[in-house]
Amino acid sequence: MKIKEVADLVGISVRALHHYDEIGLLVPDKITEAGYRLYSERNLETLQQILFFRELGFPLKKIKEIINRPSFDRQKALEIQHGMLLEKRDRLDRMITTIEKTILNMKGEIHMSNKEKFEGFSFDTNPYEQEARERWGDQAVDDVGPFSNEEKKELSNDMNQIYRELAGLRKKSPATNEAQGAIGKWYGFLNKHFGHYSYEAFKGLGQLYVQNSRFEQNIDQFGEGLAAFMAEAMAIFADNRK
Repeated sequence: MKIKEVADLVGISVRALHHYDEIGLLVPDKITEAGYRLYSERNLETLQQILFFRELGFPLKKIKEIINRPSFDRQKALEIQHGMLLEKRDRLDRMITTIEKTILNMKGEIHMSNKEKFEGFSFDTNPYEQEARERWGDQAVDDVGPFSNEEKKELSNDMNQIYRELAGLRKKSPATNEAQGAIGKWYGFLNKHFGHYSYEAFKGLGQLYVQNSRFEQNIDQFGEGLAAFMAEAMAIFADNRK
């Protein structure tokens, strides 16, 4: 497969694949005389591994080190990743529920106990993480970070592009198809990069944009009133899908 075909299949950028090649993390098995990168089935299996590790927060340098070890066992790695991702999903689900309940608590619709306010936060080492430490080393796990510098730059560019598109629509009704299409891109962006958002959590996040002055100021840098416009558009988006 050519690099553009791989990028379209996986949903990552060609620029990211170029970066992986440049640092020796994912080198295509074949380069044509014309200079086109061609990715084999083995390359795709390696890319899948890279993306599983990235989802768990491993930095690219550590991923390269791990998958290039002679002792690397792909099946065992998948089993550990499976367990760690299930643990991550469970924790995120509980944290999302806590956010949703906190919003309702702020509105006076429910009362939360102090214990409920911290459900989903966990600082215990789970058994899958412990196995990862034993197989890949403490440093590989301790150095876990959500995104590389290259990915942070790409995320920032994508996020700012959505903000600018929404800012250009903020004088219109947030219920228009154009505005709802743009806010749908924001919903997709958040779910792709920052965990699953239920429609109710997405709506609640929009309310935080106008209830929290820091959120509002940061978003309104792209255009005065953008935070309020997004909050209303997010509420409409969520309500239409209930």
